[in-house]
Amino acid sequence: MHAPVLVLKDSLKRESGTKVHHANIQASKAVADIIRTTLGPRSMLKMLLDAAGGIVVTNDGNAILRELDLAHPAAKSMIELSRTQDEEVGDGTTSVIILAGEMLHVAEAFIDKNYHPTVICRAYNKALEDAVAVLDKIAMPIDTQDRSTMLGLVKSCIGTKFTGQFGDLIADLAIDATTTVGVDIGNGLRDVDIKNYIKVEKVPGGQLEDSKVLNGVMINKDVVAPGKMKRKILNPRIILLDSPLEYKKGENQTNAELLKEEDWTCHYLSKHGVSAIRRLRKTDNNRIAKACGAVIVNRPDELQESDVGTGAGLFEVKKIGDEFFAFIVECKDPKACTVLLRGASKDLLNEVERNLQDAMSVARNIIKNPKLVPGGGGTELTVSATLKQKSSSIEGIEKWPYEAAAIAFEAIPRTLAQNCGVNVIRTMTALQGKHANGENAWIGIDGNTGAIADMKESKIWDAYNVKAQTFKTAIEAACMLLRIDDIVSGIKKKQAPGAGPSKPKVETEADADSEQILPD
Repeated sequence: MHAPVLVLKDSLKRESGTKVHHANIQASKAVADIIRTTLGPRSMLKMLLDAAGGIVVTNDGNAILRELDLAHPAAKSMIELSRTQDEEVGDGTTSVIILAGEMLHVAEAFIDKNYHPTVICRAYNKALEDAVAVLDKIAMPIDTQDRSTMLGLVKSCIGTKFTGQFGDLIADLAIDATTTVGVDIGNGLRDVDIKNYIKVEKVPGGQLEDSKVLNGVMINKDVVAPGKMKRKILNPRIILLDSPLEYKKGENQTNAELLKEEDWTCHYLSKHGVSAIRRLRKTDNNRIAKACGAVIVNRPDELQESDVGTGAGLFEVKKIGDEFFAFIVECKDPKACTVLLRGASKDLLNEVERNLQDAMSVARNIIKNPKLVPGGGGTELTVSATLKQKSSSIEGIEKWPYEAAAIAFEAIPRTLAQNCGVNVIRTMTALQGKHANGENAWIGIDGNTGAIADMKESKIWDAYNVKAQTFKTAIEAACMLLRIDDIVSGIKKKQAPGAGPSKPKVETEADADSEQILPD
């Protein structure tokens, strides 16, 4: 017997083969279990304490996973999933994790039977193609101009969220905001840039019902010289400068001769009746430009008449709570807007903001791709039934994993039923019976009562591209995790020789003096 050869260093740990598969599947299932209870209208909230001791109370899958600190690599990649989902379509973050977890769970049996992972992946990809085909078949187009349909849709998406109890309020805000900033990009498509042109300002105090979408922009700033400058201007002419306006003093003069330089600028501006706001964020500047039609100018000498924004109807500085806010509102055809949220507490506002983000994403998705599929697990059941039928026509070894994938889709309606607290087995059997041959696509679970209902009548819908994205992300992730067969851990970054821990730098007096104290 030869002596064993050490290839890897002692500090490295290597796991390979089925052990890894099982570990990955366990980890992914654990992640899915964490947020399983947050699916659907009857969902539970999670309370997370972050490092700074703040609390986050939410049921948004992505927000929960973002706060978690995980050790297992497979679990980390599951978290990436919900982030992708959130960035792509903004909704379905919980479903995507549950679905991926379920896909891996059903694959476990095949790995035990020594199926090769690539076989399972091939079957899964086939299932994915067929699933998307089913989606195309049952999707129904809608008219984005019809406000009541849009309301119903956005409401069904945020009905699962904490603000579901405020009903139409959030949905209204979301639709107003997204229709405001939508731009036509030709050939009948509209694009909505939520990140850049919709700003959500959270102001504690007041009631949720006071929240509104401003047809313009609001900034958390006061005018520079409060006593001298006007705080209300009708039909303002707005100039946006991205440059300093100061009086530059010569080198050799001592400071005592001049007033503070800033006062010069302020003095001249207020003398001519100009109100100024300074130190705006770049993004806010862009938003104002979009709202009132001004052009951002980098040098004052280059100003032209065409750069002045005249689209706004009113400039006003108001005091809300204990801060001053500048409003540039009543714009004609603004392409940017601010959503003003009021509410009792910080935590509440944060949650409302997250839900509003989701609602706006949903509205954006529909504006981009106006097709609907049934919600309440109806889509998944239809897909599942159709795939089960198809599985009998698949030859060879791939048939079984394909069928398992079909069953995995049932995780979503099953979880919905669990969260409503109804008899899961009865409900699921009844639903499968209804969907048996891929018909009755619109029958699903009413998430509030747990009863079996027609989704068309209950107005429980999902956007087509949210569902499609959910399926794609979940299955592709499951395939990726299944194809990992080796984990090597304990790789350290090499330290340069002789680089011991560096001494902390002690500041001497000379250092402290050389720092200029900048005026605020």
